[in-house]
Amino acid sequence: MNKKTKSEEDEVVSKTTPVRPVAGKTIALKELSAYLGLSQSTVSRVINGGATAHRIAETTQRRVLEAAALYGYEANIIARSLRQKRTFTVGVLVPEISEGYSTAVLSGIEDALMKEGLFYFVASHRHHEDLLAEYPRLMISRAVDGIIAVDTKMSEHVRVPVVAVSGHWHNQNQISVELDHMRAAQLALEHLQKLGHQRIAFIKGQAFSSDTSRRWKAIREVAKKLGIEIHPELTVQLRGSDPGPEPGHEATQELLARNSPFSAIFSFNDASAVGAITALREAGLQIPRDVSIVGFDDVLFAASSHPPLTTVRQPLRQMGQMAAATLLGLIRGDGTLHPGSVITVYPELVIRKSTARAAH
Repeated sequence: MNKKTKSEEDEVVSKTTPVRPVAGKTIALKELSAYLGLSQSTVSRVINGGATAHRIAETTQRRVLEAAALYGYEANIIARSLRQKRTFTVGVLVPEISEGYSTAVLSGIEDALMKEGLFYFVASHRHHEDLLAEYPRLMISRAVDGIIAVDTKMSEHVRVPVVAVSGHWHNQNQISVELDHMRAAQLALEHLQKLGHQRIAFIKGQAFSSDTSRRWKAIREVAKKLGIEIHPELTVQLRGSDPGPEPGHEATQELLARNSPFSAIFSFNDASAVGAITALREAGLQIPRDVSIVGFDDVLFAASSHPPLTTVRQPLRQMGQMAAATLLGLIRGDGTLHPGSVITVYPELVIRKSTARAAH
């Protein structure tokens, strides 16, 4: 005879059917559980998003949720918070909320937190020093259980668990989810070299981005190994905090004004790569016949740009999911990683139509 799992044993607690509640009338957990013939712990786990962790059958989950909606039951978050000494709320810090990098990471964070029944709120600091200092304090004053910092430098003195996405400022109080930038540089530069490109222009990221210095260091090291010369006159840096294509447009205009020939551009991100394409077209050049372009990130619009963009793909959604899952482990005290750890993720090259053989 097969033994029932703990969850299955919890499900049926009464063989008698209680009086059906009145639709639309708010009821308590005890009444809802009695009506369904389930334990209060099972109903509570379903309502509070813990059904998967406790292996509660989907049919049971559906019964609970339908009855909760019909009879007006709502989980008492305040009571749960007091009982478990948690607020079930996470703060997320991002540079800006725009189509692209931050949105992709946020989608992964949301996926992981929603599965666990946690609420989160987002603060966009736009690299203002006063907001960078103030927002973590405000989040802590609102009793968040932890903070996820996306491309944002955090103080070492924050009193709650912190997980960073692209947080290259390593300290012993946070865990960081980071891309292997050496591998990313190798993928892009080997691709351009195999296509015969020798004079490659580089658009570096803004100084405030945590990825800029790490990525540029990797590019220089890989270029040296491959025998690719980096020319100072073919290196420009994005300026301003606009997350769109305009900084890339301006940087490429600067490159063209130097009148130093190049056959390819490796740009800091996809948004700046799209701006570069616009500037090159305005100068009468065709992509990729005259100049090849490689972007970075593989955000949603990369595949639909004109031409579709060859780019180094970061697993941005996965990075968000990993950050959220890691933070939950720190909050609950059951995680396998400890503050000071680094989680490395790996890129891949997505070849589309913005790169071609160099025209000699």
